[in-house]
Amino acid sequence: MFRLLTGCVTALLLLLNTLLFIGPLLVFALIKLVVQGAARDLASKAVMACAETWAQVDKLIFALCTPTQWDIRGAQDLDRQTSYLVISNHQSWVDIPALIQAMNGRAPFFKFFLKKELIWVPFLGLAWWALDYPFMKRYSKAFLDKHPHLRGEDLKITRAACEKYKRIPVTIVNYLEGTRFTVIKRAQQASPFRHLLKPKAGGVAFVLAAMGNQLDRVLDVTVVYPKGRIPGFWNLLCGDVDNVIVDIQSRPLERHLINGDYENDPSFRQAVQGWVNQLWTEKDLRITALREEIDR
Repeated sequence: MFRLLTGCVTALLLLLNTLLFIGPLLVFALIKLVVQGAARDLASKAVMACAETWAQVDKLIFALCTPTQWDIRGAQDLDRQTSYLVISNHQSWVDIPALIQAMNGRAPFFKFFLKKELIWVPFLGLAWWALDYPFMKRYSKAFLDKHPHLRGEDLKITRAACEKYKRIPVTIVNYLEGTRFTVIKRAQQASPFRHLLKPKAGGVAFVLAAMGNQLDRVLDVTVVYPKGRIPGFWNLLCGDVDNVIVDIQSRPLERHLINGDYENDPSFRQAVQGWVNQLWTEKDLRITALREEIDR
């Protein structure tokens, strides 16, 4: 009964917090939509302040209502004026609160690449646009086979959309696995990793090609839960998650991985895949070590 009450109270407070800030955020988003120049920049800052304050209040709600201990490692050197590419393992919706706990207020508010069509989602599309989430245009291989003259156009469109980041710091989050980890998915893939699915190098290659010159460092983030049990978001709300480790390792961004042709240059594709697989091999070993530590 206490567990259910905790979950309901925490969920209600998170909902009220979201309702409290979504209104002002959308108002500033509309202002940003119609003004230009310095007024637009001020509106952008106001939108970002709403989002970061919302996230800070979320952290306070979790601290007051749940017993979860967030063991954040490596965040002390983060800089709000530095642009980052975050590469993280992905297991649960709890990964998002984990990133908020680790990075909000320490680095630029994090963003995900979104499909361009999502800008038309009511309310959310406007909020994502106002928060400067990068909207990407990707053509499928089948489409390009039928329209070869459009090869490279999707990257040009996305690069143009990312021009704004030349003026502001940004944190881009990329989940290389493309989906949440489960043991069943791991078996279906015949993944060579113990705790991870196979990484998809093409996605990160697209991000690096689109805006690699605007990024400063890579944050290799590893999220680990107790006893190898992957909690759901409701488990977190109910106070079932005792401890979470968020390990952040800052790495230099290797410049030879930027601006290559991943689709058509086999040597460049091999270089990106080799870099990704090395990251994943090290992360798999790190997860083993962190799990042993968290379960002592």
